[in-house]
Amino acid sequence: MECKTSLVPVLLRLLSMLLLVSTALIVGLDTQKKFIFSTFERKATVKDIDALLLVSLSLSVLLTIIDSVCAGYNLLQLSDSFFHHFNGNRKGFNIKLAWFSLLLDQVVAYTSFGATSAAAQASVIALMGVNSLQWLKMCNLYTRFCIQIGGGLACGYVASLLMVVVSAFSAFNLFRFYSSTKFLSLKSRG
Repeated sequence: MECKTSLVPVLLRLLSMLLLVSTALIVGLDTQKKFIFSTFERKATVKDIDALLLVSLSLSVLLTIIDSVCAGYNLLQLSDSFFHHFNGNRKGFNIKLAWFSLLLDQVVAYTSFGATSAAAQASVIALMGVNSLQWLKMCNLYTRFCIQIGGGLACGYVASLLMVVVSAFSAFNLFRFYSSTKFLSLKSRG
């Protein structure tokens, strides 16, 4: 029974890590070339968008970096889980380490959600344009580019939601060692 309950957060963390990596790769490597007037070649990438949306550029790069770091954190947590699972070394429960893990899980969940939301906001500007600033609708020119960015952002949102669930599992695993009658006092091990 214990194996099944500990397997769910591991699988959620693994799926979240894969989605974060997918988001970073899709957004970071997305590119589309377009010929304008049959002679000029314009290229849309995260790095090479010509001053159309400098904010969108920096937020997409930031999203790629943040999602890569969050995926790296999940990989470290997964390797720690597998190490302890195969060694059978779960006797020494460290309450400080559990608090730190819960804190980091929440930081990863909310940071990835915030970065994805900021990049989505900039993408909406690229999709809709801003007439008062004379920014054209970029997605009229680079349709495939925008669809792939949208797919990457969807992966980022799903990964963030999965990390919220993983954070809830971390909170449950931490607070089950506390007494329900005395505020923040550990249960006796008798």
